[in-house]
Parts: sequence; structure tokens; C-alpha cells
Amino acid sequence: MEPEPGNPLEAEGVLNPAAVRGPDGALYLFPRLVAKGNYSRIGIAKVHFNKDGDPESVHRLGIALEPEADYEKRPGGGGCEDARVTYVAPLKHYIMTYTAFSPDGPRIAMAQSKDLFKWERLGLVGYLPYKNIKFQGVDNKDASLFPIDIPSPHGHMSIAMLSRPLFPGTRPEDTMHHARNRKIDIHRESIWISYCHLKHESDASYQNAKFTSHHHLASPVYAWEQLKIGAGTPPVLTKYGWMIFYHGVHEMKKSAKGRKLCYSAGVMILSEKDPCKILYRSAKPVLKPVLPDERVGAIANVVFPTGIDCRDDIGKPNRFDVYYGMADDRIGVASMELPDKLPQNKSLKHQKIISENNLIN
Repeated sequence: MEPEPGNPLEAEGVLNPAAVRGPDGALYLFPRLVAKGNYSRIGIAKVHFNKDGDPESVHRLGIALEPEADYEKRPGGGGCEDARVTYVAPLKHYIMTYTAFSPDGPRIAMAQSKDLFKWERLGLVGYLPYKNIKFQGVDNKDASLFPIDIPSPHGHMSIAMLSRPLFPGTRPEDTMHHARNRKIDIHRESIWISYCHLKHESDASYQNAKFTSHHHLASPVYAWEQLKIGAGTPPVLTKYGWMIFYHGVHEMKKSAKGRKLCYSAGVMILSEKDPCKILYRSAKPVLKPVLPDERVGAIANVVFPTGIDCRDDIGKPNRFDVYYGMADDRIGVASMELPDKLPQNKSLKHQKIISENNLIN
């Protein structure tokens, strides 16, 4: 999918789509549509497949969300951006997590739908503090939900969410000025998993839902993710556990034009029963910018995974199609198959050492 010629809603790109199967079994994308002035809406598009079952094109179906609420508007603009959509079985709704760009900065918001076409806003996500760490009022992006209820660290059945708080000084534009062997602050430079306890009232009880029991999930470990990591696709359950694609940022070699960042993607497998535990983490990117459309665009050298589709519809439950932003300009799709067994993973030992040396009490 690329910007439609003459469409002012897509003048500055289409990118970073959610991907989800609808009640009709069809696959729908929810791309970020960027108009002039970086004004973003979340669109709806239906994916068309060729005779071999591979995705080949999309049909635009309109707008899912555009900036209307105060928390989606800022002076001179606004934004509903980078959606992830999951059918959350306990809530009996599709839940969209997205970035609302307000005067205060990017924040996580949620909306719900029965059919993917009519969306009801649930407001901004709230956070209770964790020890001496305050998540409320901090910029945040890249949130996604688990599709089923998950026990929190305290044993409460909950809706679990992955996100990446952007504490001051943790953007890659900031961390690139530090030494390569800098000490990672896992309090501030990590993907987190948080929990919202299941309630027995109506779905409306998740208006401005509060998340708590925050747990550090993953920090930068490898060179390809040295400057920043962030959540990507919503978790999907595989034979090995919960699988997510996530993004990592590193600095490319300096050139005459100065310093450049590179966004690549890796894979994590989380324990099915306790997703706070990482069972596997790819030592190298599984997807990195090599195609011209990934290397040249609104922001060069970016692959940014946000949507995933299990292809059991064509009898291939171990095949997954990953939808991703290409250079913040257009949308690509890549296919992968789970191996018969997971490779050995030395990074887990490395990450355990990092966590033990920076333990949150």
C-alpha cells in the first residue's frame, strides 16, 4: 500500500498498520494516513490475496478514527496514529490501542468495536505508579494487548498490555549521543508489560482504563537495538508461546550527511503462562531495511512492524505475515514460518545479567 495519488489524506504517507481478521474472516488493515502538516488519521482497508493466497493489494474502506477528542488534538494539528487491533475475548470486542497526539505529547488511547467499522473511544489509558517510577503523564507509544486474560504478577486475571514509555532522554535521537557501551537504565529504556484487572461490569468500565503491576520486559541488548527498542505487533500464541515482533534502533555509519538511524525488527517468544518471561529473543534482526522503499522515504532506513496475520486460513498455521511501515511512507508485508524448534538463545543469559544488575525492587 502506498499513498494514493491526489488523495490529500495521504499526502505525507501511509504507514504502520494494524492487521486483524474480521467477523467475516477477511483481513483488514488500519493504516496511519498522514495528511499535510503531519495530521494523522487511522484508515480502514481490506486486503486482497492472489491465487496462491499471498497478499497483493488493498481496497480502501474509509476512516476508522480521526482526531476529534481533545486528547487527539494539538495547536495546528493532531493525530490518531500507529494502531494495533486485537480481538480481546474476555471483553467480546475488538480493542484498538493507538497513539493520540495531544498538546501534552503522544499518549496511549483505546477504542472498541464489535465489527471493526464502528469505533467507540474509551479514552486515554491511565497508569498507577510502580514503586518510584511514575508512568502517568509520560510520553508513550507502541501499545498492544494480549487476546486473552492473563494472570498479573499478583494472580489477578487481567487484560495485559505491552508498551514503550518514552521517558525524557530515551529517544534514539538522545541516546545516540551517548557512548556505545553506556549503562542501560532498565527503568526507563525498556518495553514494559502492564495489567488492568478484569471487571465484571459492562464494557464501559474500561473507559480510561487504569493499568498497574508494571513489569520490565526487555531492554536493549544487541548492537542492532542499542539506541532503543519498542513493542511492535500484538502478541499471538504459537506452539512455543506468545510471539511478538519488536523494533530496535541503531546508528548507521556516519557519512558526509551526518548521523543516521536504522530501524530493524526482531522476534521475542514469551512464556504462555507467564509472559513476563522471555523464552527466545532473536540475536540479529529478522527484518531490516534493504529494499529501496525501506531505505528511501519520509524517514530513511525504517522497517516498523505493527500488524501480524496467522495464515491458518490457507492451512499453514506456522506461517505468519507481518505488515510493517516502510521508511514512514508506505506499507509492506513479509512472510515467515516458525522453525521446527527454536534456535539456542545466548541473549537470554545476557538479559538476565542486565536485569539482575538493575533489579527493580
